[in-house]
Amino acid sequence: MIEITVALVPIFAIIGLGFLLKSKSLIAEEFWLPCEKLNYFYLFPSLMFSQIATANFAGFSLYSIAITLLGAVATGGALLYGWRVIRPQPGPIFSSVLQGALRPNTYVGVAAATALYGHLGLMVTAVAIAITIPVLNVGSIIVLAFHGSDGPLDKLRLIKTIATNPVIVSVLVGIVVNFLGIEIPRPLTSTLNILGKASLPLGLLAVGAGLDITAARMSHGPVLQSTVVKLVLVPLTTYIIGETLGLRGVPLSAIVLFNALPCTPSAYIMARLLGGEHRIAAGIISVQTALAAVTIPVVLAALG
Repeated sequence: MIEITVALVPIFAIIGLGFLLKSKSLIAEEFWLPCEKLNYFYLFPSLMFSQIATANFAGFSLYSIAITLLGAVATGGALLYGWRVIRPQPGPIFSSVLQGALRPNTYVGVAAATALYGHLGLMVTAVAIAITIPVLNVGSIIVLAFHGSDGPLDKLRLIKTIATNPVIVSVLVGIVVNFLGIEIPRPLTSTLNILGKASLPLGLLAVGAGLDITAARMSHGPVLQSTVVKLVLVPLTTYIIGETLGLRGVPLSAIVLFNALPCTPSAYIMARLLGGEHRIAAGIISVQTALAAVTIPVVLAALG
């Protein structure tokens, strides 16, 4: 556990630095939105495309990884829907709880997997992103369409939202390039790799800058509910399903790590745009990000 914690310290230190820079106004407020846009639309998609387009999937059981990741997420979602039958929640609150319990912070995931498991961990995480992010993003939009306060989502808007998501587009294009065996020119690969390396520190700083302590204090029940499912039940279920399907070593550890990640900041943006309870989403993201510094090492150490 000590080795895991030491490897993750720089990641959460950079997140803490982002929070400090923003809260103490050590960097102008105007910096953060362009920083997030640069990373979201260009840098992180460059990383995802380059990793997936050039990955060698021969050593991976993609079927087992997909079943494990999505099976654990589906289990977490089913538990929350079951709990809602017992303890009803307004639709906007429930949609934010559900997003918080199921959507991972890929910036933290890529950085943590690389720190703990090296290039193999990064490749497995890229595969996990390729499998889960399109499903979870589309699923979140559909959930908000049913439960958000804005009412049913226009179908054209739904299609446009999915089709223009830069992470989804980069992942899908990377899969097509890999499947067709298209060779990427070396200068382009090098350029994308440099852009991808810039993504992680900027992404982690932006995660820290987006933490909202005030929102974290507002709604203890929904925040606790979402956090327990995301940081404890989903990774535990991931381990059980993965081991049952024969996954071992770095692939199993990396996908347990992936499903143990705190909620992505984009859940707040989606909640705000599509009628979720965005303040609760902000609280969930903030609490989970802070607690993940403790829960990730504990979960990985406990599950071996």
